[in-house]
Amino acid sequence: MEYKDQNLAKYLDDLSAKLPAPGGGSAAALNAAMGASLISMVVNFTLGKPKYAAFETELKDILAKSEKLRKDFLGLVDLDVVAYQSKDIRKALDVPLMLARLCAQAAKLCPPLIKKGNIYLISDVAVAAVMLESAFTCAVFNIEINLKSLGQKKLTQGIRKELNQMNKIVQKIRKNTEDRVGKIIRG
Repeated sequence: MEYKDQNLAKYLDDLSAKLPAPGGGSAAALNAAMGASLISMVVNFTLGKPKYAAFETELKDILAKSEKLRKDFLGLVDLDVVAYQSKDIRKALDVPLMLARLCAQAAKLCPPLIKKGNIYLISDVAVAAVMLESAFTCAVFNIEINLKSLGQKKLTQGIRKELNQMNKIVQKIRKNTEDRVGKIIRG
């Protein structure tokens, strides 16, 4: 079943049911899609405003990236289900690894919006950063369980090294975004 063309209630019904999939990986991808959607929303509410005209080109670039990521994340909602149902550990590993990598890319779109995005949507920038970090963390759990099942030491070491590097970046972005947005909101 492709959930990207279903309504949210159907997805949540299946997620909560006694079904093997969708599960945590698919839910993490949906969470990431919502984070990317918030980035797009902030940019859409910023474009065309005279106050932000100097940032128009950069904002359009951010929007193009966030929209592509949103579609990629939505695709991963279904790919995770397919990978899980295939019983192929390598496929089950590849989907959350792709999710983690895309979350790291998406998180990098948040910091510029603190200064260059519509100030009235600044809290949405922080929410996006938190959602992307959450989806990244969920992906890491799914990667780890599959690495354990795969039992390939060299592959495991390489992936863990990559994840640690991405984790530092994603956490730093979320923390800095949260701190900066918090200061702006609290005055």
